[in-house]
Amino acid sequence: MSDQEEEFTAQNIPDASGKRDGAYETITIPVPSEDLPESDQTEDNESAPEPPGGGHEALSEAQSDQSPSSLETNDAEHLEEIMLPEQVLDSPVDSERHSLAQLDNAMQSTKQQSDDYHLTSFLDKIKAVKESLKTSMQYSLATVKVVLLPVCQEIIMRFRIDTIFKYLKDHFANQLSVPADVLQIRYAGTILKNNETLLQHGINAQDIVQVEIFSTLPDLYPIKGIRGLNEASQVITVRVQTGIDQYEEVAVEVIKSDLHKPFLGGFRHKITGIEYHNAGTQTVPKKTLEKCNVFCRDTQTVFQRKKLQQTTNTTSTQMTKIGVYVSNMTDKLVTPGKYFSAAEYHAQRLAAVIVLQTYYRRWHAKVMVENIRRQKMLRLKWEEEEKLRKIREKEEWMKLDYYRRHNPQTKEDFELLYNALELWRQEELECINQTFTGAERKAALCELLEKETQLIASIGRHRHNAYMENQEALIQAFLDKCSAPKAWKGFDGKITEMDTQFTIRARELQNIYKCIMLKNISQDERLDVLLTLKHTVKEHECTLTKEILELIDREIDLMMRGVKHHNLEGLRKRISTLFFHYLKTPLFNPEVARHLKVPQDPLKFYKKIHFCYSCQLYLPSTEFAVSSTAHHVHRCRKCVSLDNETRKRESFLKYKCMLQRLFYSEADYEDDSKIAFLMQLEDIQYLTENIWSGQSVLSAWKDLGDLVLVRWDKSLQWSPWNCILLTKDESAAHLKLASIEEGHTA
Repeated sequence: MSDQEEEFTAQNIPDASGKRDGAYETITIPVPSEDLPESDQTEDNESAPEPPGGGHEALSEAQSDQSPSSLETNDAEHLEEIMLPEQVLDSPVDSERHSLAQLDNAMQSTKQQSDDYHLTSFLDKIKAVKESLKTSMQYSLATVKVVLLPVCQEIIMRFRIDTIFKYLKDHFANQLSVPADVLQIRYAGTILKNNETLLQHGINAQDIVQVEIFSTLPDLYPIKGIRGLNEASQVITVRVQTGIDQYEEVAVEVIKSDLHKPFLGGFRHKITGIEYHNAGTQTVPKKTLEKCNVFCRDTQTVFQRKKLQQTTNTTSTQMTKIGVYVSNMTDKLVTPGKYFSAAEYHAQRLAAVIVLQTYYRRWHAKVMVENIRRQKMLRLKWEEEEKLRKIREKEEWMKLDYYRRHNPQTKEDFELLYNALELWRQEELECINQTFTGAERKAALCELLEKETQLIASIGRHRHNAYMENQEALIQAFLDKCSAPKAWKGFDGKITEMDTQFTIRARELQNIYKCIMLKNISQDERLDVLLTLKHTVKEHECTLTKEILELIDREIDLMMRGVKHHNLEGLRKRISTLFFHYLKTPLFNPEVARHLKVPQDPLKFYKKIHFCYSCQLYLPSTEFAVSSTAHHVHRCRKCVSLDNETRKRESFLKYKCMLQRLFYSEADYEDDSKIAFLMQLEDIQYLTENIWSGQSVLSAWKDLGDLVLVRWDKSLQWSPWNCILLTKDESAAHLKLASIEEGHTA
């Protein structure tokens, strides 16, 4: 069926059977007769037929005496009556039916009145007017798609283009049980008034328009969906071209279904280009019945029934006799073979099954052995890799330890040196005690003491050099932090940086400090740096700036007198030190106030300062190491470290590594474990040496670099009473146990 040839009038066609009256989705709007003009009603009353009786004879006589002009006059009056059907009807469809009924009555009365030629022509004119009226009434309608907001329900209906919107609003007010003055109709973003029509907005007949209906008071009068509209079928009128300039109207019932109908093919006209689809695409396929539950006992139970199924087979054999000769040249002699019993048949099948099982078991055994062999190879390979990894880690640890001993930089590195010195001293002392006695022993002890003193002095020189290098690096890091711009991450992940007046000032002072610290520069360049520094410091007047200016003038004077550079190193060191104090003053460098550890308000120190009974100094709380069992603060960190260097000379590096591994493992649990993060180095040392004797519980391994403190019961938080000392491999296997008691007892 061509899309170009179909013209949908969307007019409700009454069903011949009368079973679908009122079931159409297309809705007609009633037009009350009270709003019609009075003149039209009076005309209808005047043109009403007279009662039967003498009026019929009078009318026939009058018709016979009328002239052609009078017939034309009467014809015009009848046309005037027919062209106003909406004056007495409730809807466009009812008005059409009523007009057609009036025309039929007029035709019957006219035929009864006279058979004259003039009456025949008059009837032909009325018939033509009837056809034109039917066409005009049919094509004065437009398709309106009404969308109810906010439920977004779509309703398709036919509406006359010359009818005001008040009727449409009254209709939906009745359907939605909402007052008509609350509803508003909107078309293309414009609110439509009650006295406006579709024709005023440029809508022609047979057009498709979408309007929206919403409530101005959604809280009091909300709009809900209209039920029962989408369940019924829709009957539309399709105009089909049956020939050249010939059309026929066909009533088509449209059944709404959510099923997507497949395209089953068709053909296209080569000349006109019109596409025709196969009719199979317009039919709804049959619905398949839902299968009941087949997984039940009835479907899984077999009932056997024995019944003979032998059918009768009547045969006949012809033999040679008198009068009949049958040739035996093609006959064959059939001898019976060995009888094959059912037991022999089942024995043969059993033997075949055994052969199949043998081959299957052989294949299954080969696959299983291959899997075991592959797993063994993977296991051996993994063990070899683990062995190499442990050897590699051991070598890396030894290289790092060797590098730390020869190039100490941190506090832990010097602890290693003092620990090695103590071990060497104990070995030498033991050797002296075993070898010498008397005066020789005292001389050997004095020599040992002198060597120890030299080694301590060498360690002290290394510490001083490392301190100076670290101090310079800390100063540069501090200045970089102060001069860094403000940075933040945006919503798109990009980092935005912004410089303020304080960061720019800090960057300028940092550049001057870097120029002051430069060495091996010419005298002119040094003078330029000193003059820049002098102009910068002159901006503020205080004791510090005056001292810096005096030192600058002194260096310039000595440089002019030809003093050598190595003789000016002390003076230049004083200038750089004083200028660094200048940089750390928030009055001269406001940005530095955000990065100073010491707050500018002295009142903040009162509650955070403690007294060290060893060095007799008042220090902040961060300088004291507080253990989990301590009740009072006695000695600061420096005093504890100095006491360790002079007496025990212990190295806490391995305990520190154990503590870090404990922190990382507890952070992975994510169960708000708190006790583990309160542990100090002294606590870990006490647990390792006094509780677990410095070795693994399972393998008695004593290398602290391979030992870890893990949870005994992983469902509980770590604590000193819920921990066990194991190696790294043993801890991984311990945490995989489902039952701790069964795993360790086995």
